[in-house]
Amino acid sequence: MNPTKDLSVFPPILREFASYKLNIQGCSVKTVDEYLIDLRTFFRYLILIRQGKKPTAENMLEADIRVIDLAFIKRIVTTDIYDFLMYSGSQRGNGKRTSARKLSAIKALFKYLTVKRSLLEVNPAANIESPKQKKQLPKHLSVEESIDLLTAVQQDTDSDNRARNYAILTLFLNCGMRLSELAGISFGDLDTELRSLRVLGKGAKERVVYLNDACREALNAYLPVRRTLTPKSGDENALFISRNGNRLSTKTIQWMVKKYLGAAGLEYKHYSTHKLRHTAATLMYQTGEVDIRVLKDILGHEQLTTTQIYTHVSDRGMEEAVAKNPLSSVSIRPAEKRLSDIPQDDPNEE
Repeated sequence: MNPTKDLSVFPPILREFASYKLNIQGCSVKTVDEYLIDLRTFFRYLILIRQGKKPTAENMLEADIRVIDLAFIKRIVTTDIYDFLMYSGSQRGNGKRTSARKLSAIKALFKYLTVKRSLLEVNPAANIESPKQKKQLPKHLSVEESIDLLTAVQQDTDSDNRARNYAILTLFLNCGMRLSELAGISFGDLDTELRSLRVLGKGAKERVVYLNDACREALNAYLPVRRTLTPKSGDENALFISRNGNRLSTKTIQWMVKKYLGAAGLEYKHYSTHKLRHTAATLMYQTGEVDIRVLKDILGHEQLTTTQIYTHVSDRGMEEAVAKNPLSSVSIRPAEKRLSDIPQDDPNEE
């Protein structure tokens, strides 16, 4: 479901919140959809609780949140939010990551109502801490696995889209773009010498992505093919299009990546387009010795703390560090005992 496509099922106050997130803050449709879905669950829970009912899978779907108005929201207190998070964890099986996402949506709404609209004097979610999550190292392909993936595309001689698909995977693996950023590239975003291109990142923020030799070679191979295709109206400037002439959708790109991961024997690792972004970032940092602040700008991160996940030390790095220990070649063997030092049996002893 995409809530932003049909906001009529939401109360006016949530429609206004969604419009603010989309049009003022420049959040993606996907982000706003997630906000609305989580807030819908939150308000359904509160409606049932205030009716004296125990929330179940069935009656949660029946609760109509269009009754939510400012008066209803003004009665929400901090304990209501804590109770909802407890319910989400115990009854809906939400883990820490999902609970943190739900809390983020609630915090965003109340911040909007208090700070941006001044409709509330007190923010009941302001001092609630997000659940601590286990820090996980980003999964990524090795250099060898990346080459295997690109090789799988080049060996797909039956595909009419081989040049296009190879260019897409090359950009993912070398530039670390987000899926939405790559899908949104138009001809006007490329410079004439293919030295760089512009992408539209999170928060509708543009940034320049610089291209290396591998990217230029892949694009030079694809562009003549692209110019032979007939795009549909509205997609004339799209760089990557489908055989039907439409701008390539994110779902189609995801399907294509999954297909070639399987062809390369990597499907069992459950990699995705986002893992290719992790791959580019990790290889640049660990192998290319890119400064973390430069990597932040390459990836389009708002905060340096987001980028610091790539400063983890790889297993190979740890192995090499141990091997470079100055004591690694030192081996002190015990001195061999001379025969005269070994006690001998006395032949005269009975």
